[in-house]
Amino acid sequence: MTSAAFHVQQARRHLATGNAAHALSAAGQGLEVHPHDPDLQWVAALSLVALQQPAAAARQLEALVHAQPDHGDAWLKLGACLKRLDDPLAAAAALRRGLALMPEAAPARLQLAECLLPGDPDAALVEYFRAVTTAQAQGRWLNDATTAPELRERVKTAMRLIDEGRHRLFFSAIAPLQQQHGAQALSRVTRALEAYLGIAPGGSPDPRQRPTFLYIPDLQPEPYFERALFPWYEALEQATDAIRAELQRVLQARDGLQPFLDFSGPARKDDFLASRQDIDAAAWDAYFFHRHGQAYPEHLAACPATARALAQVPLTRIDAHAPEVLFSLLSPGTLIKSHHGVTNSRVVTHLPLIVPVDCALEVGGVQHDWQEGRCVTFDDSYLHQAWNHSSQLRVVMILDTWHPRLRPEETQALKQLVEVIGGFNRQAGLN
Repeated sequence: MTSAAFHVQQARRHLATGNAAHALSAAGQGLEVHPHDPDLQWVAALSLVALQQPAAAARQLEALVHAQPDHGDAWLKLGACLKRLDDPLAAAAALRRGLALMPEAAPARLQLAECLLPGDPDAALVEYFRAVTTAQAQGRWLNDATTAPELRERVKTAMRLIDEGRHRLFFSAIAPLQQQHGAQALSRVTRALEAYLGIAPGGSPDPRQRPTFLYIPDLQPEPYFERALFPWYEALEQATDAIRAELQRVLQARDGLQPFLDFSGPARKDDFLASRQDIDAAAWDAYFFHRHGQAYPEHLAACPATARALAQVPLTRIDAHAPEVLFSLLSPGTLIKSHHGVTNSRVVTHLPLIVPVDCALEVGGVQHDWQEGRCVTFDDSYLHQAWNHSSQLRVVMILDTWHPRLRPEETQALKQLVEVIGGFNRQAGLN
């Protein structure tokens, strides 16, 4: 009795030379002896696909995924066959199973979007966008030269639908407020969105200012802000001693401290931090009260004076985004390298709590020397860095508020817009 591997090898050899009929015959002979061999089932299915027999191929693939539910390629091929058989719901289900196992398969995700489009255009938009961004991250679908000829028209259609769909979705987030307050009142937000979508020019006239996400035009460019713009400074600064006492208890207990930066992905520590000693000695840690809009109730309860002081501050409130409030701990000898923040729509305030000598903040090339108990607010969309060249720990409390020159209707529109953009990006698998 010949082995299953022999028949698989024969079938693959025939497929490689374009002889799908002989490949199917070889696979069929093997399946007569080894009816449940997954490799034989797979080459038989591939042969049937090559012979333009999607129904028979689908039956073979259904048997295969029933026996091997983690066979991602088989699920994706099954989805393609069911799509050809004009069964978009079943095709979409199979494609989702395959993509859960093989999320980088951009052509399959394109097929999923095409299946979803007639019945659920919003879900299709997410999958179109994810397919294109996945492919482009791999260096494909950037132009005709990087797109397979059989996919070019479909990819161009996907890009057109993405442009139209994102425009419709994102502008719908601010449309009610435009109707309520008038288009002129929200013109800065509208122009920011147009620039974000790439349908109008955007960007700061100041080369030092380059937000990585959203730039609001016509806000007076200023790396640092005048104290008079923040009437809540006084109460917060008066609470400095009580806040610092709670910080000292946090430092003694060490519970709840965590690295501010996440290096679980491709980013490396030395992309963001440097040290006067060894890079391993560089540390930027945090004790969060809020992060990405999520409160840390245990930390707020552990620091009641801090919580009371923060309750008097008009923090930025954006679901899943803001506020970001924390004790920021910079270890001796550590430099936070120059970087840009995400947007100029909100500003960052530091309340310095423990500041040794040789510690400073630099925004837009302008150095600021922290003073304990005295707030400083800056636009972090400007290139900025911070350092602790001392031999002691430096701690400031960081919080964010809306840009003081934005009007209430603008901040409301920005909140709604960022929540919609963020929700869409999360659905599309983007951070």
